[in-house]
Amino acid sequence: MDYIQITRNNIEQEHICCALGAKQYEHAVKEKKEWLMNRMDEGLVFYRLNDRAKVFIEYLPANQAWVPINAPNYMYINCLWVSGKYKNQNHARQLFEKCKEDALAQGMDGIVHIVGKKKLPFLSDRRFFEHLGFTVVDYAASYFQLAVYKFNDRVEDPSFKLQVKNPLVNNNGIVIYYTAQCPFAVGVIDDLKNIAEKRGIPFCAYQLMTKDEAQNAPIIWTTFGLFYNGRFMTHEIMSANKFEKLLNTLCLSHKL
Repeated sequence: MDYIQITRNNIEQEHICCALGAKQYEHAVKEKKEWLMNRMDEGLVFYRLNDRAKVFIEYLPANQAWVPINAPNYMYINCLWVSGKYKNQNHARQLFEKCKEDALAQGMDGIVHIVGKKKLPFLSDRRFFEHLGFTVVDYAASYFQLAVYKFNDRVEDPSFKLQVKNPLVNNNGIVIYYTAQCPFAVGVIDDLKNIAEKRGIPFCAYQLMTKDEAQNAPIIWTTFGLFYNGRFMTHEIMSANKFEKLLNTLCLSHKL
């Protein structure tokens, strides 16, 4: 089975893998498509399996990426996702090779990606990327790691920006930063806000609207980041039920 590239010319007719079959996220998928089209003008490339499946890669030059990293002349992988029955069929490696070919063709020094030090929702598995040939070169905020695949060993390693080494915000209660990069993030904000407000917990959600905002944000994985009373808690985009459980735990800890 082959892969197709999603471009401005076909994005309206083609699915983009995210939230397939989830009608409640239709508006968020539309927002994601608009976000993708704008990023395509900045060099973003999107390949997916030519099937109705969640098998795709999304990448762009790191200086255009919506993440707080220092990685001049690198390609940045936004997302490499292979799910369900399509796992263990070499799709991830084949999609990565497309990214690698583009980075080499553009004379870049390597490829960079954010992974988790252990298996976590919405984050790539570090061990898989090490299997591809990546090396972890920087660490931040509990469990985030910066992995790099170098073509040129003479250049400096990429790094996280200083503001995310120990991320903090000034607000009390729940603070969420997010972008339109993931339909799930856009789709859950109103539900989470309603839950927090019913419990009398202050709630603020900030949608990062520009590359500069994202690159200078206090969160590493700018798709979604949740703080409680100033401290970073999680990058995980959660359901209403999971958010309720998190609040129960956080509020109990706060009382103690």
